[in-house]
Amino acid sequence: MTITRIQTLVKFSFALMAPLALISCTHWNPLASDPTLRISVLAFNDLHGNLEPPLISIREQINQVATTVPAGGIAYMASAIQQLKAQNPLHAVVSAGDMIGATPLISALFLDEPTIEAVNAIGIDFNAVGNHEFDKGVAELERMRQGGCEQFTRLKPCLVNAAFPGANFEFLAANVKKENGHTLFPAYGIKVFKQGRHEVKVGFVGMTLKGTPLIVTPAGVKGVQFESEAQTANALVPILKAQGVSALVLVIHEGATVQGGPNDPHCPGLAGDIIPILNQLDPAFDVVVSGHTHRAYACDYQKFNPAKPFLLTSAGQYGTLLTHIELEVDALQRKVTRKSAHNLIIQSEAFTNAAGVRVVPTTQLPQFTPHPEVARIVATYKAASAEQAARQITRLPQSITRAGTPSGETALGNLIADAQWAATAPAEKGAADFALMNPGGVRADLIVAPGGGAVNYGQLFSIQPFGNTLTVKTFTGQLVKELLESQYRQDRPRVLYPSAQLTYQVDLKQPIGQRVSDIRIKGQDLQMNARYRVTMNSFLATGGDAFSVFNRGTDVVGGDLDVDALTDYLAKNPGLTPPQTDRIRVY
Repeated sequence: MTITRIQTLVKFSFALMAPLALISCTHWNPLASDPTLRISVLAFNDLHGNLEPPLISIREQINQVATTVPAGGIAYMASAIQQLKAQNPLHAVVSAGDMIGATPLISALFLDEPTIEAVNAIGIDFNAVGNHEFDKGVAELERMRQGGCEQFTRLKPCLVNAAFPGANFEFLAANVKKENGHTLFPAYGIKVFKQGRHEVKVGFVGMTLKGTPLIVTPAGVKGVQFESEAQTANALVPILKAQGVSALVLVIHEGATVQGGPNDPHCPGLAGDIIPILNQLDPAFDVVVSGHTHRAYACDYQKFNPAKPFLLTSAGQYGTLLTHIELEVDALQRKVTRKSAHNLIIQSEAFTNAAGVRVVPTTQLPQFTPHPEVARIVATYKAASAEQAARQITRLPQSITRAGTPSGETALGNLIADAQWAATAPAEKGAADFALMNPGGVRADLIVAPGGGAVNYGQLFSIQPFGNTLTVKTFTGQLVKELLESQYRQDRPRVLYPSAQLTYQVDLKQPIGQRVSDIRIKGQDLQMNARYRVTMNSFLATGGDAFSVFNRGTDVVGGDLDVDALTDYLAKNPGLTPPQTDRIRVY
């Protein structure tokens, strides 16, 4: 088998058609006359730079017994990919975005160069960029693709590898347009498979969610715009068909939620923002590889919409699963005759979870040994970050987690809000009255050993890896009320975590805009004409997560890094127990 990459073969004159990426995969067998080619597509998503095992377990039914196993770790995922590649030389490997961004210290400290290098060693074909790829701006994202050491952020690049090569795989972004009308990266890639005298072309269209500007700091998406996912994908179908493509795969950073397991083809309770996209999508697509929601599923979408006969897949998050998609393609008729998908658990290393339970691998599921070259890359960057990661901050009597409560609060989210208020309460730091924290900014649990244990800086960085700074703004009481009401304008509320100085109650039976009442700040009733100082992170301060009300605050005072606020708060409060989650009362 040989793989040859030809980058930027053609530049088209209008915006929908970006440069394509073409890859050839040949399985030469001159005696083979079967026109059916069996092609494997291996897919993952939302890796978020989890190079080391992320201390996450996956539950699987084995002989009708629910079994929980440890999963994740890029060296283990690389081993699984290599095994599946060896089983079928006709293969493609794709990522559905958020490969980088919101990453643990081992990757984030080095601007995610370690993640790109590790994925290079795996050998993949395409990554459809996700919203978190834009966290550090377009110029830094282009550096991730092209390589080099030009500095675009406050962190210095190339601290470990002075010859950072960039990605050896293609980034795809069909619906991300620059100001000149061209796409930021190629809209699609084509991989050519040959078996004997037969040839099949598979087209991969890549894109991210149109709503990216609502969930990324505005500086991160400056100079680009995001267009309709379905319309963009559909417009590419005749272009790809004209080039002889027999199978179409949409790799998109948008996703769904399900109530069933990762391999339930019925996907009970299927919902999410990808559904309207699927219902508008051209049925010429055979598979939709998705991400963003961090949920795992392998759905036969035709069961939900008979006019849309494609598979819908996601491999969850952090390299804990790998989706193995199999396509049987008739080279003569140029169509897919059979397709299936299965999420494979990437079993890794035993660990003790937040409840003090030891989670161990099982021989009843496939096991993997770390891929040597990928493991070497991880070890190199782990050693480079070890001193900072291992710095002990405090000791806690128990773990503090992101486990949800009926009010929408979590103990860890409230703790972070408390820390941010404490960092900005002094007059010289902003004189904050209370703080609010966005749920999406809390990326990991704070786990200590059963009975209590040490907390190190690496753990805290994994919880808050974005490098956001604290911001304090002045809001009128009326604007505070409007901000709190804005959380409850949807069927699925997006609840901000409040510091202890803010309490209120919610009645979801009331009309939108009239659901929040009994608002108290430091125990006193909210006064509509009064002025309050509110702490948030820099992401929220610029209207992140579609909380545009934050933009209307005045008298801005900047603060420290969010992770530093958490670090200082824990260091000053040894033995701290999880805060209560009763600041919001829901009726």
